[in-house]
Amino acid sequence: MIGRGGALLFSDASASPSALPDSRRRWEAIWENRAELDELAHSHPHGPLAFSSEDETTMSALESALGHGLRFSVVSPEGMIRREAGATHRIDTQHEPWWAALLRLASGMNPKPGEE
Repeated sequence: MIGRGGALLFSDASASPSALPDSRRRWEAIWENRAELDELAHSHPHGPLAFSSEDETTMSALESALGHGLRFSVVSPEGMIRREAGATHRIDTQHEPWWAALLRLASGMNPKPGEE
């Protein structure tokens, strides 16, 4: 969870980098930080560089519950995408936020696309 100005508000992980079970703690953190929350990011360590159907329903439910739009991001080995105001854009690796490399590492990926 990323707040205004790029501040890290909350982070969690699981035993598997490719599966993050639902968590009451995460939902509580979203609600408690709703005034400051700017972006929700997660990884797809094995791809694809796309939002899944589960991502789509979760994003819709979150925006409905919070009453405002958020930015959503997916970081994968191929790069990063971000959805904002209903439009999805690929983020050039030169312009990825500071936390993208950390999310890749925590998810078992290389720090930057193309690094071996």
